[in-house]
Amino acid sequence: MIGQSFKMAWASVISNKMRSFLTMLGIIIGVIALVVLVSIANGATSSVTDAISSIGTNLLSVTITDDKENPLRLSEMDEVLDLDHIAMAAPTAQTSLTASKGENSESAQITGTTADYLSIEGLNLASGRWIRSSDVENNTNVVVINGDLAADVLGVRNTEQAIGQTISLNGNHYTVIGVLADDETISMSFSSYEAYVPYTSLIRIASSVSSGITSFVCASASDDEIDAAESTLKAWLLKRFDNDDDAFEITNMSTIADTLDSVVNTMTIMLGGIAAISLLVGGIGIMNIMLVSVTERTKEIGIRKAIGAGEGSIMLQFLIEALVLSLLGCLLGVAGSWLILRLIYLISDFNFPMDPGVVVVATAFSLIIGLLFGLYPARKAARKEPIDALHYAG
Repeated sequence: MIGQSFKMAWASVISNKMRSFLTMLGIIIGVIALVVLVSIANGATSSVTDAISSIGTNLLSVTITDDKENPLRLSEMDEVLDLDHIAMAAPTAQTSLTASKGENSESAQITGTTADYLSIEGLNLASGRWIRSSDVENNTNVVVINGDLAADVLGVRNTEQAIGQTISLNGNHYTVIGVLADDETISMSFSSYEAYVPYTSLIRIASSVSSGITSFVCASASDDEIDAAESTLKAWLLKRFDNDDDAFEITNMSTIADTLDSVVNTMTIMLGGIAAISLLVGGIGIMNIMLVSVTERTKEIGIRKAIGAGEGSIMLQFLIEALVLSLLGCLLGVAGSWLILRLIYLISDFNFPMDPGVVVVATAFSLIIGLLFGLYPARKAARKEPIDALHYAG
């Protein structure tokens, strides 16, 4: 019976293709809204999530806002390393300088730091080595640059060719000892040109950077110890700066990651709600057309009942017809979503993969919409009296 009802429903759908398409249009738009919007939201946030994950959730960042006329010295980083739950620590100072070689020059973001910074920030080297403790102690003029700086200032595409070359930072010659690997995640820097030098070396060439440390980063021994490390570090800083908790600010990367997850989930729910409204509108369209169809086919219903068709078979036929319209609209919506996401990739080179989970949700929701909004027309058709249906002259 189900097979026969499906054949009759399919024949009714394809007999009036334009009306069927217009009926499905609300479902198509709703599914496209759901799949495309959620896919774009997930794709846009995944890069930021990957960037945070690459650094790790065991990172603490400290900013000194009031040094109480007693600046934090480089030697005190050893005290931070001796604290419980702290595995690594590195000072950071940033400024913008002109990086040049010959006729090529670019404005680059220069970071002064120490040996632990590479592991703390999760950076990777394509060639060469990172800054060593001996470089910091001896104020060595060595620099680690990124691939863009190697290509556009040194004029080399092979990162190994950059090692040993000399680059000028505001007129000071530095030897390139390493080149960073390209990072496919969103960069935390505002510049595409980045370089890293020993902290003590940056002090000598940048007037805006003093020997007093105003910011540093550190990492706990494991992700599970991050809260304990933050507590220990806060106690040390309070003691160092006269128990003034306004003198410094500690940023916990684990907290940022949790906040980001919350924002992503809220955004996904919001976008899903917008798409659900579109699907509900599509469901109303299906119900309206099905009611029209029931009226148009009143005599057909009367004839079927006269020859023995029960209310169940009549109701099943119209219900399956509503489900077919809804499911076809969903499939067309999924296909349209895939085409839109591919078009975005071809135009902008941003890749937003279609989430299979969203497709499953869209399909299930479409079927539910078809079932709910097809139920009333189906019941109305099934309850028609045979005599009244046969005498219907509309």
